[in-house]
Amino acid sequence: MTQPSHPLSPQDCLVALMIAISASDENMRTVELVKIDAAVNQLPIFRDYDSDRVRVMSELVFDLFEQEDGLDTLFGLLRDHLPERLYETAYALSCDVAAADGSLGEAELRLLEEIRYELDLDRLHAAAIERGARARHLRPE
Repeated sequence: MTQPSHPLSPQDCLVALMIAISASDENMRTVELVKIDAAVNQLPIFRDYDSDRVRVMSELVFDLFEQEDGLDTLFGLLRDHLPERLYETAYALSCDVAAADGSLGEAELRLLEEIRYELDLDRLHAAAIERGARARHLRPE
């Protein structure tokens, strides 16, 4: 497994989770990658983030997904390096990436459920975050 060259930052954790939700259905779509790139380049939480770390986080997530307990390891890394104050941010970014292509598959829905559980998000807060993502990614009929 590729080890990060330095301890994970909270931003690394956010990026890893966005990559994980995109890769969860084994089909990383361009629109999802564009959503990740836009988040890293535009959101204040990533203001001082080295965007070259996105590649490192991608390799880490792909390596973890090849392992039997890789998802548990990813959640362990999140618990160790992501401050609780960013849990809702992490879930919101995950929902935005999942919704970016206009559809949610079973793998994405399962991973979002696991993220909610692992981050111990209040169900009402999670529902509001999900509704916001759905509203932002609606397409004209």
